[in-house]
Amino acid sequence: MEMIKINRRLARQVDKLEFSAPVTHVYNPLNYARAPYEAYLKRFGGGTKEAVLLGMNPGPFGMAQTGVPFGDVEMVTQWLEIEAPVTKPPVEHPKRPVDGFDCPRQEISGKRVWTWAQERFGTPERFFERFFVMNYCPLIFIEASGKNRTPDKLKAAEREALFTICDRALREMVLLLNPRFAIGIGAFAEKRLLSALDDTTVVIDRILHPSPASPAANKGWAEQVDRKLRSIGVQ
Repeated sequence: MEMIKINRRLARQVDKLEFSAPVTHVYNPLNYARAPYEAYLKRFGGGTKEAVLLGMNPGPFGMAQTGVPFGDVEMVTQWLEIEAPVTKPPVEHPKRPVDGFDCPRQEISGKRVWTWAQERFGTPERFFERFFVMNYCPLIFIEASGKNRTPDKLKAAEREALFTICDRALREMVLLLNPRFAIGIGAFAEKRLLSALDDTTVVIDRILHPSPASPAANKGWAEQVDRKLRSIGVQ
């Protein structure tokens, strides 16, 4: 499957990068959670899509645990019906353990994304006929305190090296899926789409990120997404 080849190549390339303080730990779920991630690709990544929804990078209680983008454990197991072995990153931060599908924490952003999809489309099959959800960067960056550090906050040289690799993989994935729309989940993702797809005819826009840290997202995120998608032309 070409999609798996793209992501395995992406995993190898980002593994060669080095990151300095304040980053102390880097997790790559494309490696230690490869089984559920590739199950997600095989089951839902086939064919062309109307729209690609792009997140930033794995959340500590989502894709970092389950390998699935926005991968809240409950939604991944009960709605997407994916569960597969997850091992451990080579060096684990004591405050950010990888428990895989035994993770007791909820990923709020992921819960919102997949609950929206479930309520609007009913079954995963109906949703993925039109949409595909993926992340731009496969890595999660952790500081000494255990705090998550997002890719846009990396040092300039480290960020540029990472973005060069991720832009290429993003472009390959989107061209493979051949969507009419590529929609960033948040402003960062929209910027990366604009960079990676600048010479294509794909319509690029963004929706509000579902993070609970966003006051706007805590006021009817799903309804806001519906309105924005309609305004973009995704009915």
